[in-house]
Amino acid sequence: MPLPLSLSRLPLPIIASPLFIISNPKLVIEQCKAGVVGSMPALNARPASQLDEWLSEITESLAAHDRAHPDRPAAPFAINQIVHRSNDRLEQDMGLCEKYKVPIVITSLGARTEVNDAVHNWGGVVLCDIIDNQFARKAVEKGADGLIAVAAGAGGHAGTTSPFALIQDLRTWFYGPLALSGSIATGHAVLAAQAMGADFAYIGSAFIATEEARADERYKRMVTECDSADILYSNWFTGVHGNYLRPSIVRAGLDPNNLPASDPSAMNFSQAADIKVWKDIWGCGQGIGAVKSVVTTAEYVARLGREYRDAIAKVASLTESREPN
Repeated sequence: MPLPLSLSRLPLPIIASPLFIISNPKLVIEQCKAGVVGSMPALNARPASQLDEWLSEITESLAAHDRAHPDRPAAPFAINQIVHRSNDRLEQDMGLCEKYKVPIVITSLGARTEVNDAVHNWGGVVLCDIIDNQFARKAVEKGADGLIAVAAGAGGHAGTTSPFALIQDLRTWFYGPLALSGSIATGHAVLAAQAMGADFAYIGSAFIATEEARADERYKRMVTECDSADILYSNWFTGVHGNYLRPSIVRAGLDPNNLPASDPSAMNFSQAADIKVWKDIWGCGQGIGAVKSVVTTAEYVARLGREYRDAIAKVASLTESREPN
């Protein structure tokens, strides 16, 4: 199945994942200008009316960039919608997405036919994030155009399946657009995701440590100082399993080695007294060992591009050296 036009002309096969609280118009605009799909959760706009202002800022800024640089237009942007029934803003936020004809909508925590139909009506593309084959089939049955495979090691709410197994399972039946999420922070990993069968790499945690990200400076610094051993998988904080930075849990006065299990149906974001989840407990994926400093988004994407091209050249060289004379 050919890729949708909005995704087929990317300079780099990368979609920046929407980061709760952290993603903002400034980050999204710089991601798109650098040549990767920029995204943010609709719920990051608070109050809800702010989403109108943010979508106006993004669309106008990217249009201005395209006029000034017709030879290298910006990548499209995406808005993440939580389609779980607990999101009482969904209808209002979808109305604003329709107003601005948002090119890509990323759906999370479920799949809803009416949401997918609405996006298709204005010419947009729907990518649904999933953690296993069962959820993937439901998403496609309900009209999603593409899938985001959230494998083991991804930041925030993540699955437990190896990326090799998850991509393999999906590609036995799904031939549409497919992004892989989970511990991807280098250009070499981007090419590896493609080699496994994905069309795109889905990168989130590394963008926390960028100058444009709306994250606490201590959070950014912690990302640069930690690696995979500093990531804890727990469902205590939200009722849904996710990956978090151990030092942030310790900083909040909790023992990361003695967290109880939680009721998966809770979804109340307030299990621990006096702790504000996401503000105090910082989500992060296992790939951050490759992130050593806080840089601009443009600098980070440029590095990804160099590494990606180097990886392609290395594979070509290895292939050539192994060809029979």
